[in-house]
Amino acid sequence: MTALQDRPTPTKTEASYSTNSANALIHLYRAEVGKLTAYRSRLDITTNWAVVTTAGLTSFAFSNSDASHVVLVGAMVVNYFFLHTEARRFRIYEISHHRVRIMERFFYPAMLGEQVDGSWHQVILGELAKPHSPLTRWESVGWRLRRNYFWIYLGILAAWIIKFDSDRAPGVNYTFLEHLELAKVGNIDGWVVSLGVAVFYLFLLQLTLKAGRAYKLDGD
Repeated sequence: MTALQDRPTPTKTEASYSTNSANALIHLYRAEVGKLTAYRSRLDITTNWAVVTTAGLTSFAFSNSDASHVVLVGAMVVNYFFLHTEARRFRIYEISHHRVRIMERFFYPAMLGEQVDGSWHQVILGELAKPHSPLTRWESVGWRLRRNYFWIYLGILAAWIIKFDSDRAPGVNYTFLEHLELAKVGNIDGWVVSLGVAVFYLFLLQLTLKAGRAYKLDGD
């Protein structure tokens, strides 16, 4: 949209639009706003799934002394599925968001008497012909991490550390490696499990930081 703002001609004003054209654009705007509202709700639902699932698994892990810390590792995996589901929905949300912003920037100012660059029609037609999200899949994952899921994952990590640490024998001093062995899962050594969790969290952190540089919502 910046490129359009830099070009003063051709211009459009209210008189440039026929009744049919104006009505068509108004109905398109209403449809896109409706889609935004629906996908905003779907995003919230996915986040709620993640929060409820995390709370349920954490409660189970700490309410049952026989429960293994692997329950919380499972929570990390389940939330990764929710994260990708929400990222896909967020990309669709942003397609409609982009169209709405184009019409708010050009169509409605023209209807209110302001001269705007008439070539914005080509932009909206291009968006309708070939929908394109301003976010890649991984940028979308990183952005949802930045806004919601990274905090959920921090809570799971803290709970996981507390859970396997609670298996220490009272009064016994553990070395660092012996402490890591408390994270053992079946025949998998504790240090391997701990390393896997550490690498996974570094991966999430990298996505979060990258998304923070690559994308910014309007009004933020």
